[in-house]
Amino acid sequence: MPYTVDFKDVSTTGLESSPVAQALAGLRANEARYFKNKYDHDFTVTPASEDPETLAYINKVLSEERNIVIASTPLEVTEFEVDGIRMSYVFYESGLSINVMYTLEDGGKRGVGFKLSDGMDVPEELGDFKFARQKSKLAGTIRGSYFVIKGEY
Repeated sequence: MPYTVDFKDVSTTGLESSPVAQALAGLRANEARYFKNKYDHDFTVTPASEDPETLAYINKVLSEERNIVIASTPLEVTEFEVDGIRMSYVFYESGLSINVMYTLEDGGKRGVGFKLSDGMDVPEELGDFKFARQKSKLAGTIRGSYFVIKGEY
């Protein structure tokens, strides 16, 4: 069942099984606030089990671009389009969030972003990436990294 993320009253709904549920909820709320403020888009997530297509798309991009397979259990996903950009997200039980930003117009920006919730370790499969720190009122310290997508998806 879809859930619209509230960034004013942060809730762990759907993320309860995560050992860093509160930090992951803050990270999810941080993303919701960004899309509401920048694009007036309501950030709505669905249990990963109810949207296997979005999860498969993200897994395909990770696998084909960098041979990355995430070990953690996916909890929630979302996919939407804003300003000609296809955005796909997955939130994992470990506290990891991955987004695929894919500009639909040729020559546009395309990349994969990783964000680590406060309190989680860097997953082994992402050990080669350097993570920058960002402070968030909703999520504490977020560590993030990314790579540019070279293929067509």
